[in-house]
Amino acid sequence: MGRLPDGTAFAVVPETADGAGGSAEFWPLVAGCEPSVPLHGGIGSAADGPQDLNGALSEARYALASARATVPDSSSVVDSSSLTGLDTLLTGIPAEVRTAHSSTVLGPLLDTRNASAAALLKTLETFLAHDGSWARTAEVLHLHVNTVHYRIQRIEHFTGRDLSRLYDRLDLWAALLCRTPSATSDPRARSSTSPAR
Repeated sequence: MGRLPDGTAFAVVPETADGAGGSAEFWPLVAGCEPSVPLHGGIGSAADGPQDLNGALSEARYALASARATVPDSSSVVDSSSLTGLDTLLTGIPAEVRTAHSSTVLGPLLDTRNASAAALLKTLETFLAHDGSWARTAEVLHLHVNTVHYRIQRIEHFTGRDLSRLYDRLDLWAALLCRTPSATSDPRARSSTSPAR
């Protein structure tokens, strides 16, 4: 057990005989010491030896950042192995960095005073959520498919991205996910009363 330079406490916890992490036993006790104060924890991968401790600590710190961002007002612990999707992975990135990325990539599409920007943003979200299907996007938005084509061209113009390329789609999807804080109801974040690994 120790304390990092930023004041964060850490502990190296041995696995139990059945291979489970000991955090399932101690996290509820730690979080229950002061129920009125939200405590956040992060769990890294098991370390096979001293040479793996730095990597495990880095993973745990990233998971800790995710716990703080995902459930800021209540105690929670996040296991780094639960960060399996882009949405959960991004929760460990500082909010300021996520906001800057979103603003840089989406640019004028985030102008809330502009109704056409809002329509383009909704079209982009729908288009990406439906795997780039023009017909499905048109159906969901109650638009003619030609209108969807026009809007996608405008989105490409404003963002400088080509939505026929997977890389650019992923970049825009990440920017959309970074645009707002993650939902606090993410089932992958464990509450203080849930067992942790």
